[in-house]
Amino acid sequence: MDNILRELENTLKQRKQTGDTGSSYVASLHHKGLNKILEKIGEEATETILAAKDLNNGGTREGLVGEVADLWFHSMVMLSHLDVELSEVTDCLARRAGTSGLDEKAARGQT
Repeated sequence: MDNILRELENTLKQRKQTGDTGSSYVASLHHKGLNKILEKIGEEATETILAAKDLNNGGTREGLVGEVADLWFHSMVMLSHLDVELSEVTDCLARRAGTSGLDEKAARGQT
């Protein structure tokens, strides 16, 4: 699982560097800037929420999975745009592993 995210991270870096907006969706997002990327994340988050709600009302599991994939993808484009490495996110998750969510949230409030 981790390999596909690393491969995607490398592809996103490559597309950001080439800047070929005519043939690369990712390059076009980078060209349009952070606000457009954030707008796409907002759209995908909303679509993910709707797909999750729809799952109980005739929606499909594949629909939800597809929307989550879109959300993750656009989140990774944002990270790439801001030069944040995927390992920074996975390291943060690793540090949180085994910690109660309530304890972790309380600790963030104290820093």
